[in-house]
Amino acid sequence: MPEVSRFYGISIRLYYRDHPPTHFHAFYGEFEAIIEIDSGVLQKGYLPKTALHLLDTWRLLYLEELRQNWNRARQQLPLLPIPPLE
Repeated sequence: MPEVSRFYGISIRLYYRDHPPTHFHAFYGEFEAIIEIDSGVLQKGYLPKTALHLLDTWRLLYLEELRQNWNRARQQLPLLPIPPLE
């Protein structure tokens, strides 16, 4: 599962053969969560409140890049890196 971004200990990854709705996987320490790209809804898993807030801020900044990478993954194309939250 390719990593597209990493910041503050949070790793963002997408699967190539994943299922709708559009989402990404976030890893933070021993925690893992699946987050919908468009709505920011936590589909599955758990992240501490601070990590979830940072992730949502990043998601909103790079919404279009996340959508593009989701489409690239569905087409089996290489994923593009997305800048970290600074």
